Amino acid sequence: MDVDTRVLRYFVAVAEQLSFTRAAERLFVSQPALSRQIRQLEADLRTALFARTSREVRLTAAGEALLPMARGLIADWQAAQREVRGAVAVKVLRIGFEATGAGPLTTRARTAFAAAHPDVAVEPKRFDWGGEVAALRDGVVDTAFIWLPADTSGLHAEVVAIEPRYVGLAVSHPLVARESVGILDLRDEPLMWTRKAPRPWVDWWAVNPRPDGSEPVWGPENDNVEEMLEHVAAGAAVCIGPESMACYYARPDLAWRPIVDIPPLRIALARPVDGANPLAVDFADVVRELSHVV
Repeated sequence: MDVDTRVLRYFVAVAEQLSFTRAAERLFVSQPALSRQIRQLEADLRTALFARTSREVRLTAAGEALLPMARGLIADWQAAQREVRGAVAVKVLRIGFEATGAGPLTTRARTAFAAAHPDVAVEPKRFDWGGEVAALRDGVVDTAFIWLPADTSGLHAEVVAIEPRYVGLAVSHPLVARESVGILDLRDEPLMWTRKAPRPWVDWWAVNPRPDGSEPVWGPENDNVEEMLEHVAAGAAVCIGPESMACYYARPDLAWRPIVDIPPLRIALARPVDGANPLAVDFADVVRELSHVV
């Protein structure tokens, strides 16, 4: 059988938390998805790794035996990735982001870094909702702009940009007549959402629960920003996004209005704590110089 390191990380998280709920929160995945992965691992190994009751979760003898080996395999794979990157003759910095990343800061930092490091190939890599965190952990990118909230355990992360949140509306929507809106103005509006991102991330964007304790009206699902905006433009729902999305995704059939009474988006630049590409540290210095976040 072949097991990827993601499943091993799931196992280690449950083993350390002895709670599927807390482990899912730590990993920013849904609890059902986490449970399915653990059950599949147990089926592949043909043995139970956890003893579950309504009151507690504990490791079985097999789980106790697997835990140190799983930690070792994860560490070995991370070390292997570092060795491979170090052996590459061409210097490359892979920068992850989703949608608009950190807004104008993303492009300015990339341009400034490339000018200061002409011998380095800078590769921007775009991911769908929340995907930049997994890409960073899996070694697909060296550094990433992360939309918080996110699980940043094992990562060095610092907030480099803050953006107010806006609501995206079809141009025919009555709220377009307003210069700004409050979150309760959206109480009856179907809201775009996704299964691709961790549930805590989805709830934060949706402001769930709302200040009055109500839950949003859930509208159509989407897998990426382009799908989301197609639904919004057609009048099927509204969406919530950062200020840079309102600027970068301007369309004649869309209107954006600031939401004045909810916390802004905080964007962090992250890299692995251990074995980070040295170029990622250099890039962080450039971003820090250009950032206006104190």
